[in-house]
Amino acid sequence: MQAELEDRFQEFVRARWSHLVRTAYLLTGDAHHAEDLTQTALAKAYRSWRRVSRSDNPDAYVRRMLVTCNRDRFRKRRVTEALTAAPPERAGRDEAVARVDERRALLAALAQLPKRQRAVVVLRYWEDLSEAEVAETLGCSPGTVKSQASKGLAKLRTYPGLTRVMDGPAYSGTRSGEGSRT
Repeated sequence: MQAELEDRFQEFVRARWSHLVRTAYLLTGDAHHAEDLTQTALAKAYRSWRRVSRSDNPDAYVRRMLVTCNRDRFRKRRVTEALTAAPPERAGRDEAVARVDERRALLAALAQLPKRQRAVVVLRYWEDLSEAEVAETLGCSPGTVKSQASKGLAKLRTYPGLTRVMDGPAYSGTRSGEGSRT
């Protein structure tokens, strides 16, 4: 029986790893922190995999663990990071470079949001979860999700460098599609 549980856990990790790391990256803004966060959440999921796998939605269960682990990392003493204001100069700009710049601007803007607003914006518009699913994941009411999403999007709209990105239809306050994933 234990071997079967481990096989199902390994199958879950193989299927969901990149998605969980991507979500963690949007929550943390750093690829290394994202992988660490994902590993921490999956380690906790492994310890209670029997309960997690019996839940109605193991993805939601592990996603909540991911958000909780991210919240917990702020409670620990951390070494502050010094980031540069601008990337090094580049020769020439093409469409791919412009998209990288847009993504960098969006990630920088997300990093400026308070952690609750950031979690709501990431889960609602990147993960494309409903307000009820976000509320369940964060342990708050749907009204809180609505207000935090509204405040978060309003702050993102004022962030320098996002005007072109935020002018698209995905940020008009309606549920987003691929357009929000810049």
